[in-house]
Amino acid sequence: MNIPISIAMASNPRTWPILDGRVTADGIDLVPSVLHPSEMFWRQLRFADFDVSEMSFSSLMMARARGDERWVGLPVFTTRKFFHTEILVRRDARIEKPADLKGRRVGVPEYQQTAALWTRGVLQHEFGVEPGEMEFWMERVPSHSHGGAIGFASPPGVTVHQIPPEKDIGTMMLTGELEAVIHYIVDPNLVDRSTADLWSHAEIAPLFPDPQAEGIRYHRKTGIYPINHGMVIRREIVDKHPWAVLNLYKAFQRASDIADRERLQQVEYHAAAGLVSRESAAGLRTPLVQHGIEANRNVLETAARYSVEQGLTPRLMKLEELFAASAMEQ
Repeated sequence: MNIPISIAMASNPRTWPILDGRVTADGIDLVPSVLHPSEMFWRQLRFADFDVSEMSFSSLMMARARGDERWVGLPVFTTRKFFHTEILVRRDARIEKPADLKGRRVGVPEYQQTAALWTRGVLQHEFGVEPGEMEFWMERVPSHSHGGAIGFASPPGVTVHQIPPEKDIGTMMLTGELEAVIHYIVDPNLVDRSTADLWSHAEIAPLFPDPQAEGIRYHRKTGIYPINHGMVIRREIVDKHPWAVLNLYKAFQRASDIADRERLQQVEYHAAAGLVSRESAAGLRTPLVQHGIEANRNVLETAARYSVEQGLTPRLMKLEELFAASAMEQ
């Protein structure tokens, strides 16, 4: 008899085969919900709404470091991005390079979120801009934030102001109250409240004139493609049904394989029609996103190092503390 497990995920090509039922997990009946990650993580950290869900890697590290043992990580990584390339600035602030962020008012949905963790880490290690050299303004209020759910406090030496409920990052960027923003979010959900289209506004520009070129530079130099979200499962389920860990992992692998096959099919169509070069086609055929600890160890350990450097965790979190023991060799 299968065990019922509720699962929450965002819309993602690598997870849709699970959400739409094409892929099942042996011995498990999945009851899916599709949610915005901001809302999902808050609901998990505050109310533990789901048996399995996506989870901010930064929040998982922080919760575990604070003694919260409700969740066990699965080495399934659903989203990646070069977050620092998405920084937006006001043109009249004359922020022309990362070093110009020193002393500036910077908006962020939530200080502890993984996107902000990676952005601050890259600014510090690639461009010499320390977190304490910026003045942060956080949009999410304590009652509806990931940090509020796990007792976040501003790290020593860092200034984090709370944006009042009647304002948001978007409006403060347009009025000039903020000069830059990290990881701007406008998707409607129960946590984020900005709605202004900053990307199309004449007064707003990306910090990096060519974000793609900066992402390429960073990846070629470091080999890191930052991981944002992983998956977690209730510890009580793992204790009662330890086999569920690898059964779920295998299901996500099958879903990822389907996504890769569909992607490769499109590559072949475009290559056959001469719409992409041979070099580009070869690059697109190369697997880039993989699940598992070993394929992602350097990225995960870098995020853990950034977390302790930035005062989010009191010590360096080991991967063995975060992920299920049976999945550590995957």
